[in-house]
Amino acid sequence: MEKVTKPRIKLLAKGGKFTAKQMEAKAGELLPKHIANMESVLIVLEGACVLALAGTDHSLKQGDSFIVPPEIKHQIKAMDDFKAVHVMPNDIEFQFFE
Repeated sequence: MEKVTKPRIKLLAKGGKFTAKQMEAKAGELLPKHIANMESVLIVLEGACVLALAGTDHSLKQGDSFIVPPEIKHQIKAMDDFKAVHVMPNDIEFQFFE
């Protein structure tokens, strides 16, 4: 079983309806499995990752974006040193799993 690591998060902007956060992880880090009650957008700025979502692995690299649907467990593994922007509604709620 791989060790789960919390991503490094930095608030970039917050408006009346949306928040943008920068997320970073080192190559090989596995981020926490979670579910959200609303959809969000992941935009990869640097590196590469695999987004495991509903039994399917999605390989994402610099310049890629992905709409993460609500109510589906998902998890990210950084393949290279990884940096992304995560854009989400302000009232999004997350539930994390071990």
